[in-house]
Amino acid sequence: MASSGEEGLLSFLFYVIIVYPATSWVLKKFPGNKGLFCAIGFLGIIAAGKTYVEVQEKGPNFYNILGVTRGSNPLEVKRAYKRRSLELHPDKNPSPNAVEEFDRLKSAYDVLISQDQRPMYDKFGEEEIKMNRIRNENDILLEIFVYYLTWGMLAYILTLGKSSANSRNWIYTGQIVMLVAEVSILLQEVKLPEWFLPTVTEHEIVWLLHSLFPAYMNGCRCLGSFLYVDMDEKTRILLVSLKEQMDTLQLQLREIQVNINSISVKGGKGEGKATLTPTTKIKEMQALKASGSSAAAAAALKQDSLGPAKQGGMSGFYLMIFGYIVLYYFFS
Repeated sequence: MASSGEEGLLSFLFYVIIVYPATSWVLKKFPGNKGLFCAIGFLGIIAAGKTYVEVQEKGPNFYNILGVTRGSNPLEVKRAYKRRSLELHPDKNPSPNAVEEFDRLKSAYDVLISQDQRPMYDKFGEEEIKMNRIRNENDILLEIFVYYLTWGMLAYILTLGKSSANSRNWIYTGQIVMLVAEVSILLQEVKLPEWFLPTVTEHEIVWLLHSLFPAYMNGCRCLGSFLYVDMDEKTRILLVSLKEQMDTLQLQLREIQVNINSISVKGGKGEGKATLTPTTKIKEMQALKASGSSAAAAAALKQDSLGPAKQGGMSGFYLMIFGYIVLYYFFS
């Protein structure tokens, strides 16, 4: 079985060389939200399958071998060992690996019944028991620092460029969460609740986080590149579009000016009239409109002045007829 360092390197190469290109292809093959959901599902299936294979290679831990949980007391461990020893004894176990299975059972019992080895097994795994060493807090912190520094540098290298800025932030956020969880489990005497994965140790929780991190990192790379929007490029395209519209508007204004100048030249008939611009043409139109308004006002005023004269003439006519009628009455 490969060591943890070799497992991490193989997992890194697997995701970078195989999984990342495949996920990028899925995102391009199915555009939009469909591609996004397909890529997330693909990454989840790959991560779950790979983790399951690794768990099977590791085999059952001591709690599973004895059939007890993290909360089992020494008396329960003894009873479980007696029951399992009857089942796995080489005289009764038909398996060709009966001797190895019985020795494994004995090792599990020796560790879980010990008040010194059991906490060490829970936090650091079986390898620490075999090495028979006691690590102090500085050694643990140094190993954690080396692990996260290595993966942090790899993440930085793989996320160079503007399109991967969000990916880098997501990856580092995940690393911070992992770091806090790992330090809390290994150094702060944090105990997992008995109902939460009752046969899984703290060491296996940390191992699971390390195993899933390469999948998380490459998933962030794919999704970050897919969701990236280059605002600088969009701004540049917008400015280019505005410049093209301004150029078109200037051409239209020039055509209007040329047309107005040609009309002015024809109207002047060679009298040396000054060349007109759109501004002067507008001023002339306003002047013509004002002069037209003045002429209309004068005509109205003339009509008003004629009105009273007409009315005076008609009144005299009626007075003259009235006078003739009076004379005829008196002298007849």
